[in-house]
Amino acid sequence: MSNPLRELADVSEADAADAGGAGGVRDKAAKPGAVAVDETSEAAGADNTGVIRETGQAHESGAVDGVDGMPAPVCDVAPAAIDPERLSPQASFAVRRFRHGGWQQASDELAEEVPVALEFNGISHVVMLATPADIEDFALGFALSEGILNDRRECYGVDVSATSLGITAHLDISSRAFAGLKERRRNLTGRTGCGLCGTESLDQVLRPLPSAGEPLRVRHAALAAAHAGLAARQPLNGVTGAVHGAAWCSPQGEILSLREDVGRHNALDKLIGALAREGRAFDGGFVLMTSRASVEIVQKAAQVGIPMVAAVSAATALAVRTAQAAGVTLVGFVRAEQCVIYTGGATLDAQA
Repeated sequence: MSNPLRELADVSEADAADAGGAGGVRDKAAKPGAVAVDETSEAAGADNTGVIRETGQAHESGAVDGVDGMPAPVCDVAPAAIDPERLSPQASFAVRRFRHGGWQQASDELAEEVPVALEFNGISHVVMLATPADIEDFALGFALSEGILNDRRECYGVDVSATSLGITAHLDISSRAFAGLKERRRNLTGRTGCGLCGTESLDQVLRPLPSAGEPLRVRHAALAAAHAGLAARQPLNGVTGAVHGAAWCSPQGEILSLREDVGRHNALDKLIGALAREGRAFDGGFVLMTSRASVEIVQKAAQVGIPMVAAVSAATALAVRTAQAAGVTLVGFVRAEQCVIYTGGATLDAQA
C-alpha cells in the first residue's frame, strides 16, 4: 500500500538530489533542523546565506535549466522531521522582537501545521495541512462535509497514526460510501485548509447541495453574545494568534462547542466531526466562523444541514449565491452592535 506522505518526501528528496547533481551543490551533514551551508558558493552562484538559493545547470549553449531561461531553484535545506511522540498544536521559538524603539530577545508560541493524510478503507484520498489536534473530528467532519458519508453511522471507526512524515487518519467506511468514493478518487496535496482540495473537475466545485431545511430564527443579541464569547473559547489562538475558530452556537448565542485550526475549512470540518461524534442535530444551532465566509464554508454547512452561517468578516459573492440556492442564512461582519445579512434576512430578528 502506498504511503502518500512518503511519496511527498520521496519527490522532495529526488528533486533535491537531481538539483545537487546539476548545480554542483554539496550538502553538509547537519543535525535535524540545522541549516546546511553550501561550500561551493562561487561555482553555484550562492550568496553565502546557505538557506535557499537559485542556480541552474549551464549547457554548452549557455542556456540555464528552468522555465523561459530562468534559473532552476535549488534548495539545500528541508524542514526538520516531525517527532510523532511529541506532536503538539503549538511550538516555542526564540525570536527577536522590536518594541518601543529597541530589540528584545523573546520566546514566541507558533501554531503547528503538519501533513494529514486521509485514507478510506486503505485507499489514500487526500493530504491536507492542518493543526495536529482533534484529528478524529477532522477526518469524520471532512468525510461528512464533502459528501463522502451521508451519515455518521457509515463510518465504523477512525484510527490515527503518526510518523516522522506526518499524520494518517484511517477511516473504515461502509461499502456504499466506499463505492461512491472510488468513482471520484484522486490523490493530491492540499494547501493549508484548502477548501477545494479533493475536487478534480469544475462540476465538482459547484456541486448540487441539499436544502438546509427549516430556517433558524435568531435574534441579533444571540450573534452578539456568541461573538463576545469567542476569545475565551480559543486558547490556541490566544497564544499563537494564527488559527481560525469554528463555533457551534445555540439559537440563544451560547457557544456549545468550538474547534481551532490553521485552516478555516479544517476548523469547520473538526467542528462538524465533533458534533457528529456527540450525536448533536445539525439543524439545532448556527456556526460562527472567525474568518470570512467563502463558498466552501457555505457548501460544507449546507451539505450536513446547518441552517445558518455567521462570520466575523465578509462573505464572497459566490458564497452568497450558494447560500441563496441552498436556503442557508448567511451573516457577516458580526459584532456587538452590527452585522450584515446576505441571505435569509427573514430568519434573523433585529430586536435585541
